[in-house]
Amino acid sequence: MITNQEIVEDIAVQFGDKTSEFEEPKGMLTFTCEKDSIIDILRYFNESDRLRFRFLTDITAFHNPDNSGKEFCVVYHIHSFENGSRVRLKVYLPQENLDIPTATSLYAGANWMERETFDFYGVNFVGHPNLKRILNMDEMDYFPMRKEYPLEDATRDDKIDALFGR
Repeated sequence: MITNQEIVEDIAVQFGDKTSEFEEPKGMLTFTCEKDSIIDILRYFNESDRLRFRFLTDITAFHNPDNSGKEFCVVYHIHSFENGSRVRLKVYLPQENLDIPTATSLYAGANWMERETFDFYGVNFVGHPNLKRILNMDEMDYFPMRKEYPLEDATRDDKIDALFGR
């Protein structure tokens, strides 16, 4: 078993100021890195004989339009079964440039996860072997999980708040 502090120390030695914002919400080590470093960091976690983070649990994103210059965040969850450890890595992207390198060469499971993240948020995973929509129709010209649309359809009159006790 390896502790979060040992992981932080290891990452600090390997990557220095390329990582930041270390925290442990609910015990899960979480930190931020730049998009130019994400593949090197994931590769190190995967190939390190000490860390052994060989399982990619999830890739997703979220949209925070109020966070100027960091409107999008791509989130990676990785797991080391051998060490019983989980880590969350975050990469912030500006609205104007949603390009980030693909992780498909490191984790085969990244293929569908990146396609889903592209499909719902429009994040462009550069180098992905088949980046296209996976759940939504190809004809869609928008990304439905972005916070660019009202929650309710203003043209409908069957969703009046008073009808629901609000």
